Amino acid sequence: MRLLKVATCNLNQWAMDFESNLEHIKKSIFKAKAEGAALRVGSELEITGYGCEDHFLEPDTTSHAWECLKDILAEDLTEGILCSIGMPVEHCGVRYNCQVFCLNQKILLIRPKLCLANDGNYRELRWFSSWKNRRQLVQYNIPDSISDAISQKTVPFGDGYLSFADIKIAAETCEELFTPDSPHIGLALNGVEVFTNGSGSHHQLRKLNTRLELIQSATYKSGGVYIYSNQQGCDGGRLYYGPLSARMEEARLFDLDKCFRFDVVVALNDVQLLWGDFGEL
Repeated sequence: MRLLKVATCNLNQWAMDFESNLEHIKKSIFKAKAEGAALRVGSELEITGYGCEDHFLEPDTTSHAWECLKDILAEDLTEGILCSIGMPVEHCGVRYNCQVFCLNQKILLIRPKLCLANDGNYRELRWFSSWKNRRQLVQYNIPDSISDAISQKTVPFGDGYLSFADIKIAAETCEELFTPDSPHIGLALNGVEVFTNGSGSHHQLRKLNTRLELIQSATYKSGGVYIYSNQQGCDGGRLYYGPLSARMEEARLFDLDKCFRFDVVVALNDVQLLWGDFGEL
């Protein structure tokens, strides 16, 4: 038996409120660790807040996000727990919507969003570019002020996954779950067992059912455990985000946070049980 305890968060992150957003993230990591979680999943762009709109075009927004991440890594919060943290990252002059995976005060992977939301309430293509180099990793040079503080100069950047001694973990981000070529399909065929999804999805009648059906379909086809986190509440703009923090395993819903509540959901998974299904893919 191989057990993995995971935590997914419903946090009320406000646009450009770096101080409060950082405090919420720290508290969620602390709570996840206190309950024995080895993986903590946060929402999309949780450091800055999802609804910054044209503030994403300001270089200070990205640099302040890096300062917040440095603050998290400077403490021992990430000791013994893998954290997926959402923030904007610039690479080669291009701005990306990223999930940053951190463990033991180091950055393990920066995973940029592959498919951007650009319909209805969403205008992500105005502020970000999608990562075009599928299944490729490049070396990213961490900003000097950050690299000096954490004693790390570079980190893999791109469409990759994390492989540990007995488990593989990968990320999707919000819109990618809705696309016909969702990343989880190829990742599952490469043996990934745990999928995370940091999302910034607004509240709409019956949209919760759509998201749950898509997550159920993902785990029905590909197996594994799917961990979903969404921003919650208002953030200073026109939208109300949420609700949904959920864990789906083998197309079965095991944990769903109560609607419209800010919290951290912690759940235990037996990864050993997933291996039999992967032999059939």
